[in-house]
Amino acid sequence: MKSFEIQFRYQDRSQGTVESTLKAEASSLPGAVGKATREFVKGLDRKQRFDMNKNGLEISAKAAGTTEAGATSAEAAAG
Repeated sequence: MKSFEIQFRYQDRSQGTVESTLKAEASSLPGAVGKATREFVKGLDRKQRFDMNKNGLEISAKAAGTTEAGATSAEAAAG
């Protein structure tokens, strides 16, 4: 499993720009973005969700590396 860092940004009616960063583990980037997005949206209340839908959600993601279990299995397969 690979580790990804996903950053979310949207315009809120009272706070202005709201940013949040989540870490997710998945085998691919689209899977990690999907997991992190579901978790992020679950944490929003009704008005925040409306603001996010109205103004758009900006998502940026980058790879943060591999987890220990993935690194160990790769080393075992190589050696």
